[in-house]
Parts: sequence; C-alpha cells; structure tokens
Amino acid sequence: MILLRHGQSEFNLHFTATKRDPGIPDPKLTELGQQQAEAAVLALAGERITRIIASPYTRALQTAAPIARQRGLPVLVNPVVRERYAFSCDIGSPCTELAIAFPGLDFAHVDDVWWPAVEEPDQGIEARAALFRAEMSALPDWRETLVVSHWGFILAMTGERVMNGEWRRCDPTGPAPEAILWRQPHPSAVKP
Repeated sequence: MILLRHGQSEFNLHFTATKRDPGIPDPKLTELGQQQAEAAVLALAGERITRIIASPYTRALQTAAPIARQRGLPVLVNPVVRERYAFSCDIGSPCTELAIAFPGLDFAHVDDVWWPAVEEPDQGIEARAALFRAEMSALPDWRETLVVSHWGFILAMTGERVMNGEWRRCDPTGPAPEAILWRQPHPSAVKP
C-alpha cells in the first residue's frame, strides 16, 4: 500500500516557523498544501490504486480529494489512521461538521467526536498502527490501497519521517519497525 502524508496545513506553516503550537484545531491546507495535494495526483499517476482511505482530519480529507476525483474513487474515512493526538491541530472537527464540509463522504460509521481527549502515548499510536497492519494484510488487494494520513501514523507504520506531500510504500504483511525514535535529541545534547 501507499502511505501519503497530507499537504502543508495552516498548523504546519506556523509551527515550522516558530516551533510553538499556534493553537489551530483541525487546520485546513495552505495554498502550498493544496499544490502538494494536486502534485500527488501526478506523482501517483502510474500507481494502481483502487481504494483510498483517509483520516477524518480536514487536512487529510482535502489532500485525498483531488486524487479521488481524478480516479473516480470514494474516500473511505477511517479514524484509525489519524494523527497521534499531541497538539492543537490534533483536535478534530465533529463528524456533523465534516459531513457539511465534505458532503460526498460517508461519516455514518465514525463517532461524532472521534479524536481522544488527552495526549496519546507512543504505544497508543503504535497499537493503532499494528491494528491497521493486521486489517490491511487480511485484504487480498492491499497493494492497491492509498492511505492519506499523518507524520506520526506514517512513522508508526514505517519508522520513517516524511514531509508534507511525501509518500512511502508499506507492506502490512512485513514486520513493523523494531524501534521508533519519536523524539530526536536536541543537537546540543549530542556529543561529537
């Protein structure tokens, strides 16, 4: 399967510049993020994709939209592939609001409030990734699945950090990453 990180969000823009949480819940894509979503259509043009799964965060749904439109596929909303809850951007929008913003998507199977109330521990997102691996590996056509997700979930699935708009292949039948480095030491803490 292919794991695609959403395009740049309003949160990403401000957090990258200041390294402080700007307090933007469920941010939308920036203009650059929209361009990254459109670029993903071209980057994935040669890939066989018959299923698109996206997290319920607005930034992931907006990233999935042009790919789904170009391929004539529905977007299957799945909260299991959401981001690790740790910042203001990880406060989602209730499904009643998402259904208005994205009228073509089915949210009937998702709780109205689908994100956690407190910070998710590392082992929480790793457990979700393990569950998703098991679910996907049971499908005969997992290779044809595109998952539009987030930095933390992709890290839990692959052990790799990806930038906005980047994608990685992932074999859910293979081993999970052995050790995931969630926090990198500050450069001043590293001895030469």
